Formats: sequence, C-alpha cells, structure tokens
Amino acid sequence: MIQNILITVLTSSGIIGIFTQFLLNRLKAAEQKQNALELGVQALLRDRLIYQYEKYKARGYAPIYAKENFENLYEQYHKLGANGVMDSIHEEFKNLPSGGEGT
Repeated sequence: MIQNILITVLTSSGIIGIFTQFLLNRLKAAEQKQNALELGVQALLRDRLIYQYEKYKARGYAPIYAKENFENLYEQYHKLGANGVMDSIHEEFKNLPSGGEGT
C-alpha cells in the first residue's frame, strides 16, 4: 500500500516536473521572440527617424505633417526605452522651421 502511494507520488511529481519544464521552456522562447520583435521595431523606428531628419534637414524646413509624423514615431521609439542620440535629433528636428507646404 505505501509502495503504491510512493510510486503514485513519484510518478505524478515526474510528470508535473516535465510539464513545468516544458512550460518554462515555452515561456523563455516567447520572451526571446518578444524581445527580438521589440528590438526590430525599435531599429525600424530609428531608421525612419534618421531618414526623416536627414531629408528635412537638407531641405532646411519640415512641413507640419512631417513634424507630426516624426513626433509620433519618436514617441513610440521612446516608449521602447531608447534615447541618447535620438533625443538630440528629436530636438533638432522640432527646431526646423515649418513651411514649404504647397511649394
């Protein structure tokens, strides 16, 4: 009787342990994938911000719609925890004169 109980407990613990390890491995893989997605989105946002900055800096002005778009991109980029160099680019872009619409 005790032997049957002991075998049942050990078997159950083994199955629970295997299942727990399986779940932990799945969670780790999901976390790695999520991290890769966030870093990829961050890289794409950074690329677009730099592109827009260089484009409109060369023109010497940025239309209102471009400034609104840049601000939206920057806000999402910043929420992902990135800053540094992009903070100064953001400030420089905001200081570009508005204008050029319809020209």
